[in-house]
Formats: sequence, C-alpha cells, structure tokens
Amino acid sequence: MPKLLQFLKNEKVEFKSLGEIGTFYNGLNGKKKEDFNSGNARFISYMNVFNNLKANLNANDFVKVLPNEKQNIIYLGDILFTNSSETHNEVGMSCVITQEPLENIYLNSFCFGFRFNDKGLFLPDFTKYLFRDEAVRKQIIKTANGVTRFNISKKKFQNLPIPLPPLEIQNTIVEILDKLDSLINDLNQGIPA
Repeated sequence: MPKLLQFLKNEKVEFKSLGEIGTFYNGLNGKKKEDFNSGNARFISYMNVFNNLKANLNANDFVKVLPNEKQNIIYLGDILFTNSSETHNEVGMSCVITQEPLENIYLNSFCFGFRFNDKGLFLPDFTKYLFRDEAVRKQIIKTANGVTRFNISKKKFQNLPIPLPPLEIQNTIVEILDKLDSLINDLNQGIPA
C-alpha cells in the first residue's frame, strides 16, 4: 500500500489527536459462549476487522441480543480496531464502516470502535486507508503493551495524532487508492495459485 501521508506532504494539513475529535466505544459485553450459538443479531468479528479495509456487513456472524439489552451499535463512518494480538505488529488493525448498516450490527468484544464527533470531518473511504497507512500503523503499534499478548492502551491511543485534510483532498486520495486497489485485485485474480 502506498504511503498515504506522502500525498499530504505538500499540503498544509492540521493534525489533531483522536481524543479531540471523537469518542471510543467498546464491543459486546456480558456475552457467553451460548449467546453465539443461536444469535439473532449480526456482529462484526475480530477477523472481519483484521482482514478488511471496510467491514463486511453481510458476514454470517450472529449473537443473541435481547431487546432491552444495552450494547453499542456500529454506524456509518465508525472505525473498528482490534484490541489485542499475539503479535506486536498486528495489534490495532482497523476497518471502517463505509456504508449505512441496514440493521443493528454490533462489534465483537475483542475490538473497540471509534466515532467522530463531526461526521463530516472525514470520508469513510479515506479513513479505511488512513488507519492502514504504514506511518499511522507505526504510531498505533506504539500504543500497545505486552510480552506474550499485546493490548492497545486506550489512554495512549486517544493521543494518536492524525491529519485532517480537506474533503476535496481526501476524495482525490480515495480515487487514486481505490483505482490502485482495484488494479492489484485484478492482477491477483489473474495470477494462478
């Protein structure tokens, strides 16, 4: 993946910490193993977050959620992060909600979400690249602690500085990276395994 921040090197871009521009929320809580056997509501799994730039909202991952139960629902523009990993370099992987969910969808308990206070600050398709950018990933990894299992420190994570480019620049970057991503996928499909 190209270094996204290189696109911004000639622009005057303001940086702010995540804690200044949004709020964090937790994934599912109070769930038992049997709640995942006969689920009535979709949830975004750890692997869905880990493997995708944008969340697969149609994955067949279900959990039992009662009507009066208080759980956090994901929304368009939310950024989802893996909270822990056995490998230092794989902690804090992200995916983004790039389309409006058509039903209540929840986040698994091994991840956490981030929601911008101002929904118009970022294009969701821009943030899917931003939080997977090499320079941003290095900063995310620095927020993790551990020896055999690495966990994100939310206190450190909320201080993570990110660029706030104008929407026009975000859109230009998305167009370029989407074309590149599509080309790479086409090439990969044409290469025999």
